[in-house]
Amino acid sequence: MHPESDVVSPVSADPELADLARQVREGVGRLNWRMRAERDPSGPGPAVLAVLSRLYRAGTHTPSELAAAERLQPQSLTRILAWVTERELVTRTPDPDDGRRSLIRITPAGLAVLREYSIQRERWLAAAMESTLSPTERQLLRLASELMMRVADA
Repeated sequence: MHPESDVVSPVSADPELADLARQVREGVGRLNWRMRAERDPSGPGPAVLAVLSRLYRAGTHTPSELAAAERLQPQSLTRILAWVTERELVTRTPDPDDGRRSLIRITPAGLAVLREYSIQRERWLAAAMESTLSPTERQLLRLASELMMRVADA
């Protein structure tokens, strides 16, 4: 049904490495999905948390920088910024270099919301690891997490 030209090129010449890449991608994806599902449904949504996280990690941004960095449509970002500004999770100040632009900065209240979200996820993760992993498996997971960070930084 698929002509040969539609065949996807192999991930790696090494089939074991290709299989490992798939397993790691699936494991990280499923874990990420599950941890996001553990958030308080009455709290901020994923897009709000992504914006707050970006501001925390990368510092002050203009709205257009935030939209580009988070791959958000300007209309979506406008709604998010209104929501977080109303709750004093961010501040908007005029850009001293260009008064037509504003600078968005996370506030201590925004940091508190972000930290609470992280704590909720870490609490679930710690409980899941405690109930499903042996001490040896936990040690292996610690090593694997260090290796994944090295790969991510490569």
